Amino acid sequence: MPLLVVRLLVCHLAILSLVALTSCSGKNTQEVRLDRRHVLKHASSASVRAPLRLGMGAMITPKEGYIYYKQLKDYLEDKLDQPIQLVDRENYDQVNKLLKSGGLDMAFVCSGPYVEGHAKFGLELLAVPLAHGEPFYHSYIIVPKDSPVRDFAGLRGKSFAFTDPKSNSGCLVPTYMLSRMVETPHSYFRKYIYTYGHDKSINAVARKIVDGAAVDSLIWEYIQWKHPELTVKAKIVTTSPPYGIPPLVVRTGVDEDLKIRIRNILLHMHENPRGRGILAGMMIDRFAVGNDHDYDSIREMNAWIARRTEK
Repeated sequence: MPLLVVRLLVCHLAILSLVALTSCSGKNTQEVRLDRRHVLKHASSASVRAPLRLGMGAMITPKEGYIYYKQLKDYLEDKLDQPIQLVDRENYDQVNKLLKSGGLDMAFVCSGPYVEGHAKFGLELLAVPLAHGEPFYHSYIIVPKDSPVRDFAGLRGKSFAFTDPKSNSGCLVPTYMLSRMVETPHSYFRKYIYTYGHDKSINAVARKIVDGAAVDSLIWEYIQWKHPELTVKAKIVTTSPPYGIPPLVVRTGVDEDLKIRIRNILLHMHENPRGRGILAGMMIDRFAVGNDHDYDSIREMNAWIARRTEK
């Protein structure tokens, strides 16, 4: 018998054997895809679900608090019975771009980026953390402990650290304060930098790399708890009015039932011993339903600066 015919018969018998095995072995079978030349195992619907992508570009604790966000991710994952992928980004703009494009499903963002994303592409509040029982926080202007500077006005001609260009407490608030003084960062400070981290700004002031900085009150309190050796070398000279706290947001297009499930898990997290432990590590009392009007004062600051820029 010609060699080619033998090979064809062998292949034909092999395929028949596979078909027979597949038809008799039940749910634990393997589906053979001859066109892709690999084996696809049957899996449960939960295991093949696309993971929810949770962004961490802006957090109410600094980067070293990642462990608590990992624990929060695991907690949500267990309660939802759905995989969640943590996605870390270095600045707020990157996170908003991913939320807009669908590269992220939800994220912890700063108040400023929430206001921008809500206006430009329908970013929604999913839940807000409560600190000291309130959904608010402040911008602190800090200087070295032994600095003669007593208030923000005393920083004229000095060096200054902003955090992120889109940060509310770390950039918008001090820029608004300067605008009210008919000044800009360029005209007011001898030099200024962006640290891209509130903890980094606190460290820069403590080490006297800069003469002053604007930082998130929540991060200041976290550092004061975890690293008092840094905050003891700095002091707060100006405290802003309260602003809507950095929220957990969700992009448009996420399934409505899924949003409700996630929100309910977060709202009841403090009632669970495991959940309380995670919240305590994040210095959060509990999560609450957010109110978009809490962010109106940020919108007013943006509008003021825009009007001044146009003149």
